[in-house]
Amino acid sequence: MRKGWRITAISLALAVFILGGLAGGRLLALPDSTRQALHVYTEMLTAAHDNAASAVSYKDLVFASIQGMIRQLDPHTSFLSPENYADMREKQQSSFYGLGILVGVRNGQLTVVTPLDGTPAARMGIRAGDVISMIEGDPTEKMTMDEAVHRLKGPKGTKVHITIVRPGLDEPLELDIVRAEIPQNTVRYAYMLDDTTGYIALSDFARSTGQEMHDAIAQLKAKGMRRLVFDLRGNGGGLLDQAIEVCDQFLPSGALIVQTHGRSRGSSEKYDATGQYKPLNLPVVVLVSDSTASAAEIVAGAIQDHDYGLIVGVPTWGKGLVQTVYSLSYGAGLALTTAKYYTPSGRLIQRDYTDFYDYAAHEDDSQESAPSSDNSKLTPFYTDLHRKVYGGGGITPDVEVEPAELPPFIQFLISRDAFFQFTSAEVNRHPLPGPDWAPDPAFLDAFETWVVQQGMAKQNELEQAMKDPQVANWVKLYLEAEAKGAQFGLEARSRVLLRADEQVKTALEQFGHAANLLASRLLLQHQNETKVASRD
Repeated sequence: MRKGWRITAISLALAVFILGGLAGGRLLALPDSTRQALHVYTEMLTAAHDNAASAVSYKDLVFASIQGMIRQLDPHTSFLSPENYADMREKQQSSFYGLGILVGVRNGQLTVVTPLDGTPAARMGIRAGDVISMIEGDPTEKMTMDEAVHRLKGPKGTKVHITIVRPGLDEPLELDIVRAEIPQNTVRYAYMLDDTTGYIALSDFARSTGQEMHDAIAQLKAKGMRRLVFDLRGNGGGLLDQAIEVCDQFLPSGALIVQTHGRSRGSSEKYDATGQYKPLNLPVVVLVSDSTASAAEIVAGAIQDHDYGLIVGVPTWGKGLVQTVYSLSYGAGLALTTAKYYTPSGRLIQRDYTDFYDYAAHEDDSQESAPSSDNSKLTPFYTDLHRKVYGGGGITPDVEVEPAELPPFIQFLISRDAFFQFTSAEVNRHPLPGPDWAPDPAFLDAFETWVVQQGMAKQNELEQAMKDPQVANWVKLYLEAEAKGAQFGLEARSRVLLRADEQVKTALEQFGHAANLLASRLLLQHQNETKVASRD
């Protein structure tokens, strides 16, 4: 193994320097300076392995040197260890084998957030708030989240033994659950906000995203959808081909979706709508946030540049680097930046990353992340209808609106997981009478008593906080949302929280503008088609 990793180290270093030397089928000779650098590297590797105060493997040294190498490139080029590479490939698939639960760490315990309908976990009666204390006899408190999730997954048809601690039960539940195929849906929510307004929230872009969007739109149309709120907030991106397939459902055939430009041969490409789907042609408002990134920015930028919808929210992250994934030896991988993304109007999506700290902290005011009121520093571009938009990184909304700022006391309760803990236990003991339930004074009193008993706040502190009508209203909202989520699922929780969502409220107010924009866009499209027909 020692010799193998020494050879691998040299091979990896050589690959970096000589892959670029292949031109026209001939291998260019390495310059003396490169040979000298490689010699120094292998000497350093051997010296560190043989003489460091603490034992270190060749593998660890090689992996560490790779990390140092990629830091010289850009913030998004990344070396993927065999474990991380396998995780990335799994996340891009449309399904995996497991139990069918969403879990999170709550108060240091591995806790079920919700079971997914129709999965083994749901059939076995697992509930929101259940604590998974052991997996195959091993305490979960000693596991990281990734370790626990990995232990819960496994081959189809195999069993996993878990121990459940449920509020209200004196004894733990011992369960043997057979793993089954679990769909990884990227359409997180798809439902009607009112008689005519559809709502779709997309979490990321995986193998099944395009088909999921098509199915969701069809279902909402069947329910009477005449306009759509398309929520891309928190969507960190994913597969480019799925972003194109989603854009296909909003744009006419032949419309430019995104273009890439790089320095290597084949890295500059244009991607057009294929006509695979019939365009929606309904008023659309797209919600974005500062964590909307990559493929999600491609979709938002294409819809905005072609005037098929309005963008509402805050400026997006600004990640517009094309990642090409290469498979390496020993199951490792390399996600290498090979080009940059540009919107149809020519806007660069990527923010400046000259200062890595400012980039990571999202503090660079000179880029697209700056407030739209200070566009003087940004480069103007124009949509199909000649509306002015700005380039320099990310997507600037047409209507900028910040999310609601929660009162400090509510933020404190959320950070202590108070609403989820209390409601999941209460719903387990006393199920809600129906979906129209709302917290009554007795439920609120019970919550306040519980908060004091848990030591989260003193009685006088709680009473003082609840005198603020804003605090009291948020408490009622979060209790209703978490209680309904525990009993009826995450969609019920989402519906409650959207009632207080300032960005959603603004989106609903902008549909008149979106309808006028779409009408102008369709008229322009008709005029262009008429001109082409007359020339033919």
